[in-house]
Amino acid sequence: MARSGWVAGARWLVLGAMLAAGLAEAREVAGVKMPDTLELQGRRLELAHMALKEKLFFNVYVWGLYMEEIPRVESEAIAANQLKRLHFRFMRKVRRDQLVEAMRHALSRNEALHSGPMQQSLDAMLLSLRDVGKGDNLVLTYVPESGLHVSGEASGGVLIPGKGFADALFTAWLHKNPVFER
Repeated sequence: MARSGWVAGARWLVLGAMLAAGLAEAREVAGVKMPDTLELQGRRLELAHMALKEKLFFNVYVWGLYMEEIPRVESEAIAANQLKRLHFRFMRKVRRDQLVEAMRHALSRNEALHSGPMQQSLDAMLLSLRDVGKGDNLVLTYVPESGLHVSGEASGGVLIPGKGFADALFTAWLHKNPVFER
């Protein structure tokens, strides 16, 4: 009987160590955790950056940038024809109209997004957006040979084909939120 108690205790110890190791593999900003790495389409992406977005005194969302290979400079991050993801986790409710306006404003500085086809792609992405609840996600994933996949609870889901729109979106985002040297 003592042996089975020891075995049960050892199992709990191993399980606890595995859970602790799993938690050590995540970063946390403002109480929001994101994994250091994730597997997507058989590829491993690394968390290159994670930050909090505040508006006035309110925490709005935490965002993370995942890439297959973390570049040294911004231009490499944008030009890289690799799997990459912007992941937004919302910390409060946001109405669809507020989200659309915020995204439109954040991306407005990139002149490339003002051309006809790019504007149509932007409109398609914005049209997919929904009201956001606390804990909801908006996930923007560029997949080579496919395009930009917009998903998560904050979107009805849309695929915007090609690399051009994804490059313009990542350019606008990384210029507004510098992560790498320019």
